[in-house]
Amino acid sequence: MSASVRYRPMTFGVTEADLRHAADGTAYLKATVPLQGYPQRLTDRLVHWAQVAPERTFMARRAKNADGTTGDWVHLSYAQALDAARCIGQALIDRGLSAERPVLIASENDLEHAQIALGCLYAGIPWAPASPAYSLVSQDYDKLRHLVNTLTPGLVFAADAARYERALLATLGDGVEIVTTSGSVPGRPTTSFAALRATRPTPAVDAAMQATGPDTIAKFLFTSGSTKLPKAVINTHRLWCANQQQMAQSMPVLADPDTPPVLLDWLPWNHTFGGNHNVGLVLMHGGTLYIDDGKPTPALIGETLRNLREIAPTVYFNVPTGFEAIANAMKTDTVLRDTLLSRVRMFFYAGAALAQPVWDTLHAVQEQAVGERIVMGTGLGMTESGPFGIFITRPEVKSGDLGLPAPGLELKLVPSGDKVEVRYRGPNITPGYWRSPEATAEAFDDEGFFCTGDAVTWIDPAQPNLGLRFDGRIAEDFKLATGTFVSVGPLRAKIIAAGAPFVQDAVITGLNEKEVGAMLFTTPAVRTLAGMAADAPLAEALAHPKVLAHFQQVVNDLAAQATGSANRVARLVLLAEPPGIDKGEVTDKGSINQRAVLKHRAELVAALHAGTAPNTLRPA
Repeated sequence: MSASVRYRPMTFGVTEADLRHAADGTAYLKATVPLQGYPQRLTDRLVHWAQVAPERTFMARRAKNADGTTGDWVHLSYAQALDAARCIGQALIDRGLSAERPVLIASENDLEHAQIALGCLYAGIPWAPASPAYSLVSQDYDKLRHLVNTLTPGLVFAADAARYERALLATLGDGVEIVTTSGSVPGRPTTSFAALRATRPTPAVDAAMQATGPDTIAKFLFTSGSTKLPKAVINTHRLWCANQQQMAQSMPVLADPDTPPVLLDWLPWNHTFGGNHNVGLVLMHGGTLYIDDGKPTPALIGETLRNLREIAPTVYFNVPTGFEAIANAMKTDTVLRDTLLSRVRMFFYAGAALAQPVWDTLHAVQEQAVGERIVMGTGLGMTESGPFGIFITRPEVKSGDLGLPAPGLELKLVPSGDKVEVRYRGPNITPGYWRSPEATAEAFDDEGFFCTGDAVTWIDPAQPNLGLRFDGRIAEDFKLATGTFVSVGPLRAKIIAAGAPFVQDAVITGLNEKEVGAMLFTTPAVRTLAGMAADAPLAEALAHPKVLAHFQQVVNDLAAQATGSANRVARLVLLAEPPGIDKGEVTDKGSINQRAVLKHRAELVAALHAGTAPNTLRPA
């Protein structure tokens, strides 16, 4: 790294760790800095900020116009948020709801969703946010039905009855109360959000809040269900509060008393990144979250860019596809660039690997605009860890670097074939899966460590304080027919980087075959290679000679860099059919699941290796 590279100042809370080795080759890794105290329940922070900063905005969202466009920001202050929590909490208590009959939230991020969640939190009644795609994209509603069967909810909230009625009618029993912000569900008694919000609180709701504690279940978050049906991860107050303290110590920028965090965020609350990590840090530190109705898709990225021209975040979170779109837009959009870079202290990505070319573009734009780089934070975690687990230790990181464990979290590094699996133990780890004792038992080893299935390696074995790098998923790796072991994670990242900015993700094939293959999901930008319009059929674009010629060069370049059959892509095909939500091939964040894609496209995989798949590309 050149000495001339400057980064906007940012303190890293964990830079050293204790490493010990067992006789069997297992290693244990802990941060040298201890975990400090944290609240008994996150509700205490809501009460605190409503007292010391009652008029400060907790959340805001643009109003929806009748024509579907968005208007001015509507604000919810901390005082209003606490009042809503007490009123709605009382309404939920009146209905006799509990962990056995919790609240299911079926719709997207909005202010009503937030207030119902706070009402649950205050009253000690768990809630579970469901992926909106299970209702709006799915055609069979199997996953939504599974969520309902797992939870047996006593109340379900969906903002817009007209959009959600088909899914609700297909999955809910007659006795389940439905609450909506607008409209009603035909043939079902429907309560309005306004009526729920208008409930008058009594001392009972405050007593219920005081009765909650570290072991009280705050909510259930469902896994993506990419290989099996989703599991309900139990999130206690201890898990959430301990994880927020771990985040604050690892990323001191979040806890700066002079600059409460300001977020502009689209990440869905049914995922732990958006719902636990980001909402939690705002509530923990008295910050403000502007709900972004945009998304890193061609149809919605314009709304995100509009919001970023107006709202200057102090920290900014996104997934790789989002950062790619922002990096490209900042090249020519000076208002966007000036606003976003005006006071942001850290960028942070999760969900998939950020291709190094995108990373480099962000840094180049930053250096040109403000004379310094913004630290790109990243790490490793999962729904079962709250999610924060591992975080970088210095600004000079590269794609794939993870760092060291958060304070209070112990890592167990377990050899597994040619890989090393990382396992977690600490106060931020879930006690298990709701109503699934078998899955819970399978998830923990005999020392109480949660088995993640993630593989890691050292950035530099001679300097363990530099931390760990991601090395793929244990279960994704496979052997060729020759017995050669294929490490999927690093190869996948290499292909994505080689194909940037036209590759969204790569699915590696070759189990029990003689050669490694790859199936690529492309980005919308691939149409520009063929000079085609943005709405041109993807299948036509992928079959265009210029597109095929470009990817032929990608295959050739990858082959030239290969060191053996395990990392040589011998055949490649471009996928015109997008990943399916019903098949578990993709999550709301756009993360692709390798195993699900391989399972549901088995015929194409067979054709690819038989040499009969159309437009198969092979190294020249």
